[in-house]
Amino acid sequence: MKGFSDDAGYRGTAVGFVENTLGLKRHIAQKIKDTFAVLPMRWIGERTFAWLGNYRRLSKDYEILPLSAENRVRIAMLRLMLAKCV
Repeated sequence: MKGFSDDAGYRGTAVGFVENTLGLKRHIAQKIKDTFAVLPMRWIGERTFAWLGNYRRLSKDYEILPLSAENRVRIAMLRLMLAKCV
């Protein structure tokens, strides 16, 4: 991973940590004034979360342990990636 995208609302120590310690580049999507327009690169994250919302086990927080919920997300992402490769 060479970089990450975010909007102008993210500030603080976490951003500094990622830039300085991990050495990742940050791309900030600038807001377009006076008109509606899709912000570049932002729709990719929104689309991914929408795809994950199609899985029944991820629609609500059924899991007790956070590790179980994290594994469910990983399984769903694996299914999505395999479907895109085939």
